[in-house]
Amino acid sequence: MLSRITHLLPLELKAILERLPAQVQEQLEEIRIREGRPLEIGMGGQSRFAANDGTLLTQAGGAYKPTADLCRKLLERMTNYSLYAMEEELRRGFITVAGGHRVGLAGRTILDNGSVRGIREIGAFNIRIAREVPGSAAPLMPKLLDRSRKTVRSTLVLAPPQQGKTTLVRDIARSVSYGLWGGGDAASWPGRKVAIVDERSELAACVRGIPTFDIGPRSDVMDACPKAEGMMMLLRSMSPDVIIADEIGRPEDGEAIREASHAGVSVIATAHAYDAEDARGRPVLRSLLEEGAFSLIVELRRTPSGIMHRVLTAEACVRGWAAREPTAVVPRLAEDAAPLFSGLMRGDAMC
Repeated sequence: MLSRITHLLPLELKAILERLPAQVQEQLEEIRIREGRPLEIGMGGQSRFAANDGTLLTQAGGAYKPTADLCRKLLERMTNYSLYAMEEELRRGFITVAGGHRVGLAGRTILDNGSVRGIREIGAFNIRIAREVPGSAAPLMPKLLDRSRKTVRSTLVLAPPQQGKTTLVRDIARSVSYGLWGGGDAASWPGRKVAIVDERSELAACVRGIPTFDIGPRSDVMDACPKAEGMMMLLRSMSPDVIIADEIGRPEDGEAIREASHAGVSVIATAHAYDAEDARGRPVLRSLLEEGAFSLIVELRRTPSGIMHRVLTAEACVRGWAAREPTAVVPRLAEDAAPLFSGLMRGDAMC
């Protein structure tokens, strides 16, 4: 996985990372570069510090410390030597580079009437390495089917960061587009038209408007577009059967999803939440679930054996919320946890 982003790295940093053990390079999820502080890498759900010779350390002492000059070179490479052209991305605190890799940024913010206008004096970078895993949604697809309409049901995928949400919905889009429904009576169903709103350019990793990830032959992408606006544009212009969106949560996202639901379009979306109970505390997600905009909830969880999933009906969750006190446990009226991404080895990670 390291080979996918080495062209973006200053030579000194590239040399250190190439000294890491081969297995670590393949499992890399994050590279955290902080000016004057230890170099940290994340892989397989764990984090370690890296020494100059590529040795992994559990403690910061002895780790390589990136210099101000290296951080400057890294920023220049990430922005293609044009900070001005990346003004909007800098305002949001991240840059998405070719290949769908997201680079988070931290530094001193520039304010304009109390709102963040940009970031300067950037001293910290978090490079999140994107990857596609064709077939990773296969264990889940049969559980999402709407047999009366021969498509997927509207589904909300919940998990904390780095649990595989983006990888999963990317492969759901691919499966729906190809018509890979999971066999059985659905084997003869045709593929469906898929519209992807890729605000952060991570789902399809478009370059000049062309996807670099396999998202299927019937998929259209609105790249680098705010989710709510993109959903409405695609709904009006591309006549989708299914809309895919990553990391929803704003009120305007909710309105767009309601419009899609009323138009008979299935929506597959992700959101940051530990589980359904956590989503209950987010007003937009709770409203959408209570209104029936989503039929299913999928919870993802990283375990020592890999990434697991649990499927719940939104209706059962909403009934549980209405029938109990806020501190009670949501009744699990659905399947036990089951393995997802079964093709991965123990400890493999998803972005």
